[in-house]
Amino acid sequence: MNWDRVEGNWKQFKGRAKQHWGKLTDDDLDVAAGKRDELVGKVQERYGITKDEAKRQVDEWQKTID
Repeated sequence: MNWDRVEGNWKQFKGRAKQHWGKLTDDDLDVAAGKRDELVGKVQERYGITKDEAKRQVDEWQKTID
């Protein structure tokens, strides 16, 4: 799925993101607002992982929401 579509339908995908990354708060997801880089940053921050690992996780998650 194209990330523009994710961003445009963020409210729809926000719940899926929260299920996938349980440590993310509603506020984290509101700040991300469908912006890929913001989501990567929040995943990195909450899970204490590298930026590359957070990007990989977001890419893998994106594939599951098609």
